[in-house]
Amino acid sequence: MNLKQLEAFVKVAEGGSFSKAAKDLFLTQPTISAHISSLEKELNARLFVRNTKEVSLSDDGTELYKYAKQMIDLQKKIEESFGTEKGEKKHGITIAASTIPAQYLLPKALMSFNTRYPDEQIKIVETDSSKVVQQIIDHMADVGFTGTVLEKKHCKYIPFYKDELVIITPNTERYQKLQKMDPEDISWMKEEHVIMREEGSGTRKEAENQLKDAGIKMTDLDIIASIENQETIKKSVRQGMGISVLSKLATKDEVAAGFLLAFPIPESDDGRDINLVYNKNYQLSRSAERFVKIVKEVYGLESHELKKEQGEKAV
Repeated sequence: MNLKQLEAFVKVAEGGSFSKAAKDLFLTQPTISAHISSLEKELNARLFVRNTKEVSLSDDGTELYKYAKQMIDLQKKIEESFGTEKGEKKHGITIAASTIPAQYLLPKALMSFNTRYPDEQIKIVETDSSKVVQQIIDHMADVGFTGTVLEKKHCKYIPFYKDELVIITPNTERYQKLQKMDPEDISWMKEEHVIMREEGSGTRKEAENQLKDAGIKMTDLDIIASIENQETIKKSVRQGMGISVLSKLATKDEVAAGFLLAFPIPESDDGRDINLVYNKNYQLSRSAERFVKIVKEVYGLESHELKKEQGEKAV
């Protein structure tokens, strides 16, 4: 095998298309097909599952992608370091993010990144927290953003934002009265229909932990639905289907407009960490390093790290 074959393989894997890979690499589609065919023969493995609409990785292809991606990234790293890249080819970075950081935190960092590095290309994959971490482990994404820390080897987590969870309810007279009662007592949740985020969601996992600390077990609740889309959850709560626990970031507009009420969760301190995560066993590309630096700048981590370093030196 050679790097040209692996580069073609990675492009098809990431774009899900032979024709798109050919366009990106300025090759013909038959050439891309020949590269893939040669790889499959040499490895005695089927790398892609093909149908009339799309191309997806097989199990063997997923395993190969981990290594091939690393090799292509290392090639780019060498080219960047020695200034041997050809033409005006744009760099790229793949970011996997769970719902809250993808929708409410990433845009600010992306705007700053694009302003400073307009030639960089970015691909965002929005999924749940557990899948974000898996994409980082499998090297399917360069960096990830998640509200949950999963104890997986190879992963380096950098907390960069505190996100508070709140209990949301319809803005009706009944819940308005509850807001005037003891804020430390949320036992009334046990009498409500509850809508939760889907299994695997960082918001759900953190909600379970915080409610448990406040004396509310999941088995105490009447959970009538698990929904992936938080916009659907908010609309369902507004219409009186039930109550929910969501990020304060995700609900602030509806609360400010008077459509929803928000109750703090007792004993929740200052909220959960939203983390930037990457695979410490792989060398980040220059594009990924630049993006991590931008995130640190935008959310004040660089100044915090500098103060910490200065404090350690003073000691």
